[in-house]
Amino acid sequence: MKKNKMFFALALIVIAIGIAYTGYSESKGAISVVSNAINGRPTDSVMIKYVAAAVIALGGLFLLKK
Repeated sequence: MKKNKMFFALALIVIAIGIAYTGYSESKGAISVVSNAINGRPTDSVMIKYVAAAVIALGGLFLLKK
């Protein structure tokens, strides 16, 4: 049981890294660069990916700690 929980926690962390990388890649795209120049902030989809990655990573860290 302990190994399954550790595997799931590490899988969550890896997924979070993937989502964060996708958000970072999207933030370097032309639409996001223009939006950042006009509005002074990244697009909503980039922010959603960053927040989702943070929540998933925290869940994975919580499972590792527990």
